[in-house]
Amino acid sequence: MALEQELRRAIEEGADGRLKELIQDPHPADLARVFPSLKLAQQVKILRLMDPERAAQVLVELGREQVPPLVEGLGPLRIADILATLPTDDAVDLLGDLPREQKDRLLGLMAAADAKQVRELLEYPQDTAGGIMTTEFVAISERLTAEEAIRVLRETAPDAETVYYVYVVNERGQLVGVLSLRELILAAPGMPVGDIMRRRVISVNVMADQEEVARVVAKYDLLAVPVVDDNQELLGIVTVDDVLDVIKEEAAEDFLRISAIDIRGDDVTAPPWRRAMHRLPWLVAFLLGEMMAATVIKGFAGTLEAATVLAFFITAIAGGAGNAGTQSLAVVVRGLATGELSAREILRVVWRETRVGLLVGLGSGLTLAFVALVWQGWPLLGLVVGGALAASILVATMLGSMIPVVMARLGFDPALASGPFITTLTDVASMLVYFSLATLTILHLR
Repeated sequence: MALEQELRRAIEEGADGRLKELIQDPHPADLARVFPSLKLAQQVKILRLMDPERAAQVLVELGREQVPPLVEGLGPLRIADILATLPTDDAVDLLGDLPREQKDRLLGLMAAADAKQVRELLEYPQDTAGGIMTTEFVAISERLTAEEAIRVLRETAPDAETVYYVYVVNERGQLVGVLSLRELILAAPGMPVGDIMRRRVISVNVMADQEEVARVVAKYDLLAVPVVDDNQELLGIVTVDDVLDVIKEEAAEDFLRISAIDIRGDDVTAPPWRRAMHRLPWLVAFLLGEMMAATVIKGFAGTLEAATVLAFFITAIAGGAGNAGTQSLAVVVRGLATGELSAREILRVVWRETRVGLLVGLGSGLTLAFVALVWQGWPLLGLVVGGALAASILVATMLGSMIPVVMARLGFDPALASGPFITTLTDVASMLVYFSLATLTILHLR
């Protein structure tokens, strides 16, 4: 990467003037992408040469695991200057993963009002609406006229993160309406805000999961969504940029969980031994699970000895079933994550995937039966392997669709029904189907 090489060269040569020029124009996200390849001391030097606001933008773009060492390297006074330029939600994200002592020290250096807001937001779990919301929003009283509301906006908007929506509250601070900035500007000066606003407001509870917040924003095409408590008091807003971060984070977590990988212990920057120790227990568990499939085959040793040709198709049947189960799992987990499927409709979800599994199983089974017939010239063998594959895919599809729905219904993350887990389960089921069918047909007819 050209930018990375130029930054390294400028730092090594001690050319601070050249370094300032290099970091002036690139987008903060592009600079953040270069940081992991630089040494900590080099990262600190770059951030010290930036003005606090630009340094804050780069820090916000970095991964959570990269921030604590940089905070320590920059020192409390420099970080305090950086925090002063950040919206409250970004400040919370920056401080959230720091050790308690370090967090308290930095909060003590912030302005009292800002520190109070950040402390309040830090009390909410990170993966909730309260944990990702900002308290810098525009709210007006329903008793104001349009002209008075615009006057209030001129005073408060500079401190707000967004002014696309203007939220309306009553005397108790409860959310009662919303209107766009355009609607407010076009209204007659003397018209009461209560006559302009829309009273049906889409909002989320402060303890709502961040995935639910993302679904609401996506469903209603919002640029921001208000956050309220159980009494409908307006506490903050979640903006679309934070929702995009949530979607990215949740998608990455679900993808890794489907592969039975813990994102907290398998970060790419972690030492190899730590990453290996997080993967090894799962792999050992799946290995023991696969031994169950071997036990099933051992139970049909007599069938295998009588028709050794059956061994040729073990991998095809187990692999076909495993792939079908994983496909069904991925479709259902995605549907549950996006809200397209509901955990309450278990039978409907399973029935829909079962019909797909039946058609896929028939097509795959006929293909394998034809291959077995041409290869071995034994029609009965084709019937057995084709029927076994069709039945195994059907069972695998049902398992792949049912297990994540049941887990979601029980309150667990459906992504925990990982691909390796489903594959192990379908291997056992497919071998049981295959050799049971072989025993009932080939040996019986012989």
